[in-house]
Amino acid sequence: MKGEYTLEQPPETAPGVGKVGEDGSARYRAWSFAKLPEADFREEAANRGGTAFVHALCPNGTGGVFLSKQEGERSGVILVFLAAILYSLGGVCIKVIPWSGMSINSGRNLIALVVIGIYLWRTGHRPRFNPWIGLGAVAICGTNTLFTMANKMTTAANAIVLQFTAPIFVLLLTALVWRKLPQKGELVACGVVVLGVLCFFVDSLQGGGMAGNVVALLSGLSYAGVFLLQDMPDSDPISSVFWGNVCSALIGLPWLLGEESFAPVTLVSLVVLGVFQVGLAYILLTMGLARTSAVTASLVSGIEPILNPILVAILYHETIGPVSLLGAAVVIGGVVGYNVWKVKASAAQAAAGNS
Repeated sequence: MKGEYTLEQPPETAPGVGKVGEDGSARYRAWSFAKLPEADFREEAANRGGTAFVHALCPNGTGGVFLSKQEGERSGVILVFLAAILYSLGGVCIKVIPWSGMSINSGRNLIALVVIGIYLWRTGHRPRFNPWIGLGAVAICGTNTLFTMANKMTTAANAIVLQFTAPIFVLLLTALVWRKLPQKGELVACGVVVLGVLCFFVDSLQGGGMAGNVVALLSGLSYAGVFLLQDMPDSDPISSVFWGNVCSALIGLPWLLGEESFAPVTLVSLVVLGVFQVGLAYILLTMGLARTSAVTASLVSGIEPILNPILVAILYHETIGPVSLLGAAVVIGGVVGYNVWKVKASAAQAAAGNS
C-alpha cells in the first residue's frame, strides 16, 4: 500500500484513505505513506494554513488528519480546557489520601498507564523513543512527581499557584530555544492570568513551607515542558506521556510498597487520580497540543488553579474570600479575552490573505 497523495485531493477509494471534508479548507483524513513522510505531511499542512496531527489517530502512526487552522485552534482549545478540568481534581484527591507524595504519584501513574495503554492499543499507536521524546518524558515525570510532592509539603493553594508560573516559562523557552518571540496579545494575556492567580492566592502564599514552595515552582518549569511537547523536533507527545508515567510509577514504587493504609476512600481517590486526573487528562492534552500553540494551551489551562481550590472549598467547606473571587474573575476574563482576541486576529489575517 504505497502512494503519494496530497492533502487537497485525498482519493476516496484508496486503501486507508478517507475523505472527510469538501475542499481545501475543510477536514481531511490522509495517510502518510512512504513517499509522504510525517515531516512532509506537517510541512504541507503548515503551508496550507492548517494543523496536521498524526500521532495515535491512525493505525501504527502511519496517518494523520488535516484541520483548517481556525477549526483546529477551536477544537484544540476545547480539548485543553477539558484536560484542565480533569487536572483540577488533583487537589481534592491528593488531600484525602494519607500517603506520601511519592506513594500517591506512583499509585496514580500505575493506574494511568492502564488507561493510556488501552488508548494506545485501540489506536494502534506503538510508543516511540528518541532523545526528544525522552526529554518530554522527563518533563512529564517532573511535573507528576514535583506537583504531588509539593501538595504534601505546602498548601494546595501554594502548590497550584506556583506551578502556574508555567505560561511564563513557556514564553521564555519558546523565545530562547525556538526563537519565537511572543505577540503583544500573548504577553498581555499571560500577565493578566498570572495577576489573577496571584490575587486568588494572595493570603495562602504567606503560609506553607519554603521547601514545598520551591518544589512547586520547579513543577511550574517542568509543566512548561509539557506544553512544549508538540514543538520538540521529531516529537511524539503521547509517547512522552507513556514513558514519563512509567518513570513516575517506578520512582515512587518503593514508597508505595511501604504503605499500609488502604481504606476505601483512599483507593477510590487513587483510581480517580489515575483514570481521570492523569490518564484521560494527558490524552486530551496531547490531542489539544497538536491543534493549538503551547502559549494558548498554557493560558487556557489557567482555569485549573481556579477550579482546584473551588472544589476543595465545596467538598471541605473552606471559605473563598473576596480577593480570591476577584482573582477567579480576572483569570477567567483573561483566558476568555485572549481567545476572543485570537479568533479576531486569525480572522483578520485570513481576510488579509484572501484580499
